[in-house]
Amino acid sequence: MKERDFKIYRGNDEKGELVSYKCNVSEGMVVLDVIHRIQADQANDLACRWNCKAGKCGSCSVEINGKPRLACMTRMNEFEEDKTVIITPLKSFPVMRDIVTDVSWNYKQNQKILPFSPSEKDKEKDFVMMQKDVDRVQHFRKCIECYLCQNMCHVIRDNEGKDKFAGPRFMVRLASLEMHPMDRADRIKEIKEEHGSGMCNITRCCTEVCPEEIQITDDAIIPLKERVVDRYYDPVMMLFNKLFGKKKKIFFCQNF
Repeated sequence: MKERDFKIYRGNDEKGELVSYKCNVSEGMVVLDVIHRIQADQANDLACRWNCKAGKCGSCSVEINGKPRLACMTRMNEFEEDKTVIITPLKSFPVMRDIVTDVSWNYKQNQKILPFSPSEKDKEKDFVMMQKDVDRVQHFRKCIECYLCQNMCHVIRDNEGKDKFAGPRFMVRLASLEMHPMDRADRIKEIKEEHGSGMCNITRCCTEVCPEEIQITDDAIIPLKERVVDRYYDPVMMLFNKLFGKKKKIFFCQNF
C-alpha cells in the first residue's frame, strides 16, 4: 500500500475548486475505490454517483486527468505513482455538486426520437431477421448510457452545440432504429434537421472513449450521413422522390 496524491473538484456549476487529498492505494484498486476511501475517511460530504461498480450502469462517468472515463473501470496502476491524479466532473454538462453532473439534457433528446415502428402486419407475427441484422442491432444496444461520448463530442463540449446536435449516443439509437429491418418509420428529415447529423465532422473522438467499444462513427454516424445525402443531395434519389413520393423511401433505403 502506498500513499498517492489526488485532486478532486469540489463545488457546483457556479463556484468550485480542486481540493488536494492523499490516499493509500493498494494493488488492484480502481479510481472509484479511491473516491470511496476519501469519502469515508476525509470528506464525508463528497458527492459522487455510482451504482454497479462493474462498468455496466454508466453512472460513475468522470474526467480523470482530463479524459472522460468510468471511475470503476480505471485502474490506479495505469498512472505513474509520483503523479497527481486529477478527478473532475464531465465538462459538457452542468455540475450539480462536486463530481456529479446533471445529464437530464440527454433524456430530453431521447424523447424527441420516434420510437420503433413496425408495420401493423409485422406486429401480428414473430419477427424473422437475418443474423447479421440481429448482430447489428445488438451491437448498438450495448450502449450503457454513460454519456462519455456525449461529453467528448467537440460539438457539444467546445462549441455549445446542444441546440443543433443530438450527440453520438443518439446517433447510435437512431442508427439502430433506421437499420432495423422491421422498422417502417421515416426519420431522415429529423436526422438531418432536428438531430443535426451534419454537425459531426468525423473526428472519431466519441468512438475512442466508448467503454463498450461501439464503433459509433463508422457504424452509426457515417451510415446516417449517407442516408441523408441520398435523400437530399443525390440527383437520382431526388428525381425518384419527385416522381414516386417519399413513400418509396423504405424500400429504396432500408436494404443497403
